[in-house]
Amino acid sequence: MSGKACPRKRKNAPCAPSWSTTAESGPVRFADVEEPIPSAGEALVEIRHISLNFGELNYADEWRPGAVHGHDAAGVVVRADGSGPPEGARVALGMAHGAWAQRVAVGPAWLGTVPEGVDLADAAALGTAGVTALRVLRKRSVLARNVLVTGVAGGVGYFAVQLAALAGARVTALVGSPQRAAGLRELGADEVLTGLDGVEGRFDFVMDAVGGPVTVQAWRALAEGGASGAPGGAGRRGRPAGAGHRARDRERFQRAAGVVRPGGGAPGHRRGRRPPRGIGTGASALGQTPGAYVTRWRIDLACARLRDTDEPVESISSAVGYGSPHAFSRAFRRAKGVAAGEYRSRPRG
Repeated sequence: MSGKACPRKRKNAPCAPSWSTTAESGPVRFADVEEPIPSAGEALVEIRHISLNFGELNYADEWRPGAVHGHDAAGVVVRADGSGPPEGARVALGMAHGAWAQRVAVGPAWLGTVPEGVDLADAAALGTAGVTALRVLRKRSVLARNVLVTGVAGGVGYFAVQLAALAGARVTALVGSPQRAAGLRELGADEVLTGLDGVEGRFDFVMDAVGGPVTVQAWRALAEGGASGAPGGAGRRGRPAGAGHRARDRERFQRAAGVVRPGGGAPGHRRGRRPPRGIGTGASALGQTPGAYVTRWRIDLACARLRDTDEPVESISSAVGYGSPHAFSRAFRRAKGVAAGEYRSRPRG
């Protein structure tokens, strides 16, 4: 049911249904938008299935009014120019813009061909959840290693259990209740736990999709020389973005950035050793960490574009270096205290 609203308007253009934002009656509505017109290097895809992700639902009210929602979907190419999959190809869309529509104009970078034998409904969920799980697990080889996956009731966790098992790992799945354990052994889990009390020094790799107190417990469960990885949104569900939460999120990110030991300092460095020299030098010269400096620079560029142009927020987020509008929205709100759209509408003194 869902595609991308075309920014190029034409007279008497036909309409296609989509899920889009509205300022009148809640964050999301089902509406007609203009039929998308592919640009050079784009394909027109007829959408058969869409996929819902946490970020799309949690940050729906941060999209500009009229924007078509969604990033992940699957369907069939109905028009192609030779730069990507041909007409008739079954494709999955991953992290594309405006995927919740009947038809979508999209570049080949956001498309993947779906093999025969794979249902399009299954392929629609690959773009965010599947790729997230794959990227975290690729931090190090898990062949013949003990791997813990937390938050298995969610899409990322489901994919992580299957991918780790296929890679030859001995997989332990952590769920919040016995009821959520159903079917996990069939996916590849060798063991299913509902808690980590008393579990220490056991796992070579932890994929933590929960965050919060579970991160601390999972950290203690790491074996000597073990590593931990976490998706970007782990631990943020429903919590206010206060300073304490941001500090803990930064700490979890730093821990997930490389191979670390429990209780160790900077990623990739043994317990008790000083952090990398470059980080300390950069922080001293800039008055802040390099990461914070780059974030402030990006937000300042975005503010200038918001003030001086009518460019859509989604385009601005990409132009200043963010991979998704959701990541940009979170960073902008943390930096400025308001959503990007609200910042744009404020009167200038």
